[in-house]
Formats: sequence, structure tokens, C-alpha cells
Amino acid sequence: MTTNRSDRFERLPATDSERTVTDRPTRAAVLEYWADRFGIPPVTFEGYTFWEKGAGKIWALHHELDGPVAIEALGMPVLRTRQEFWKPTTDAALRVGRLATRNVIELSREAAERFVAGEDQELEWAGDWGYLIASHEIGGEPEPIGVGLFTYGELQSMVPKGRRRDFR
Repeated sequence: MTTNRSDRFERLPATDSERTVTDRPTRAAVLEYWADRFGIPPVTFEGYTFWEKGAGKIWALHHELDGPVAIEALGMPVLRTRQEFWKPTTDAALRVGRLATRNVIELSREAAERFVAGEDQELEWAGDWGYLIASHEIGGEPEPIGVGLFTYGELQSMVPKGRRRDFR
């Protein structure tokens, strides 16, 4: 096995049998995560390649490319995997979150405003604990607004500091 490199993007292997870096997730595992956790079908990512840069920072690129690639950014960040629980990125939630059929918490206007401002809040939620896609009705349709971590009756906003907005 080779080691992970933090200075370049390396394509995820399709399956475990093709893995050359210890603990590197596979394309199959990434697709399974989105399907199991959020009900987002694997076909959503058809035509995308998945890449790792650094420890568990997974990016999606809608392009075929040979690798490894030594550049700063490539496509869209979608997951952080080298932690106890995989964490979807805000970019991914905004891009594919409309397709989620589970682990989506619908927020009222007041709760959504607090969420995008980066505030944690106590909320009722009968679903799974862990990372959720937060959504709010905009124009009559639920729209994803970010990722939250729900534990012990509290929704923690994972909206990055640079993207937070206070509308109040």
C-alpha cells in the first residue's frame, strides 16, 4: 500500500480490490453513503469522478481525467471521510440535497435564519441523529440551505463562517 499525499488529487478506486492507499474510500462507498444516508440515488453521480486530496477530503469532478493531479482545487468538495462519521459538505448539500428523501430537516423561517447565521438550536426531530441536510421552503418548494449535525435535541449549524448570513 502507498501513502496518502496531501499535495495532489488522487482518484478514488472503484472498489476495495483496487485500493492502493490504506483507508482511502472507494467510489462504491461514496455512492453507498449518499444512497443510505440521504436516499440520493447513485445515478445522480453518473459522469462524475471522485478524488481525494489530503486526509479524507473528497471532491467530485464532472469530467474524465487521468491522475494524480497536483493543483489546489478540482471540481466540488463533497465529503470529509477520515473521521468517525462521514460529513457531507455544504456545497454538496446545496447541489444534490433536493434529491434527498431522508435525513432532511425542514426548518421554519425563524429556524432557517438562525441556521444560516451559524447558530445552534434546540429542535424537535424524530429522525436519525448525525449529519442532516437542512432545508427551508423557498418559492413553495423545499430548498437545501446547508448541513447540520443533530445530537441530543440540538441542531448544530455546519454552515462555514464565510457563508453565514444574518437576515434578522
